[in-house]
Amino acid sequence: MLVIALPDRRKLRFTRLRREIDGISRRMPTVTLRRPERDGLVERTVHAVVPPRVEYELTPLGGTLHTTIRALATWTEEHRSEIARARAACDARGAADAQL
Repeated sequence: MLVIALPDRRKLRFTRLRREIDGISRRMPTVTLRRPERDGLVERTVHAVVPPRVEYELTPLGGTLHTTIRALATWTEEHRSEIARARAACDARGAADAQL
């Protein structure tokens, strides 16, 4: 979701995209962006320089999804602590059930 929410109507370099997504490995933006690129939502441009510069931007089709996905990303950010508490409670219940 974030890889579509972040670019908006601007090009993002690979390194900036990776920095803006917390906890993502160096390889994950490339892997994550392959499907939306294939679906025509994201365009990847590789510039022939040393080191190679890779930029991502939304296509017009991807732009039609941006508002919806950005709303979901915003909701997730606003409720991050509640989600973390729910996950911790669920994990604790699962651990207690496993001991039975």
